[in-house]
Amino acid sequence: MPEIMTERFENILRIQFNRPEKKNAMTFNMYSTIADLLNAAAKDDETRVVLLHGVGDAFCAGNDLEDFLHHPLKGDDSPQGRFVAALIEFGKPLIAAVHGVAIGGGTTMLTHFDFVYAAEHTRFQMPFVNLALVPELGTSYWLPAQIGYLAAAELVLLAQPFDARRAAELGFVTRVVAEADLMATALDTAHKLTRQPAGAVCASKQLMRRSLSAHMAAAAELEFQEYASRLQSADTKEALMAFLEKRKPDFTKSKAAAGGSLQ
Repeated sequence: MPEIMTERFENILRIQFNRPEKKNAMTFNMYSTIADLLNAAAKDDETRVVLLHGVGDAFCAGNDLEDFLHHPLKGDDSPQGRFVAALIEFGKPLIAAVHGVAIGGGTTMLTHFDFVYAAEHTRFQMPFVNLALVPELGTSYWLPAQIGYLAAAELVLLAQPFDARRAAELGFVTRVVAEADLMATALDTAHKLTRQPAGAVCASKQLMRRSLSAHMAAAAELEFQEYASRLQSADTKEALMAFLEKRKPDFTKSKAAAGGSLQ
């Protein structure tokens, strides 16, 4: 079975994560596939809305770390770089239907969507610091700007998990709905959007997100540089080995150095 599945009906492109046995954790191939789908949909006049969701008991558990370790970062043209660029540049409405868990990139990618519907028992987390890494996909700009620095610090620096109700309080999701109503709610919005004048919808989105998108693109570039640097650190190597060995990492021997490689 393919890791990404698609379905088209009316003017809606439905993209589905399809690795339920891995909680839809993202491989490099999945990043590339979605980037290609979004870039093609952007040029397709018949596609007015894109809806993203996952199968099984999770939306997306972030990076597949084993796959990630076999594919080192190679610059902005990496699958992840192309994925974030496709999200930032996509000028049509993006809808996410989120359930189960949304971890790491499964949470950060949502900052690029126009409508995010979360099932009531959804759990979110951005555990980058736990892996001695930093946020990605432009989140280091979006979070403080949209939910305030103190709330962002709690979610990033402590890697604090949060539930759907807290996500709604923070303005992280559009609405929390019963799990049984999740897809119907997302599809209802998608159908409403297809009945709106497409040109006005796209122009309005681009006007509202113009400044935001520019800042997120700049943040994503800085994050990428720092992320690549952190991957070489002793702390990150310890964190990743601990994950693979299913044990708690030991950061007690870390140097007491502040800051990273940002200039």
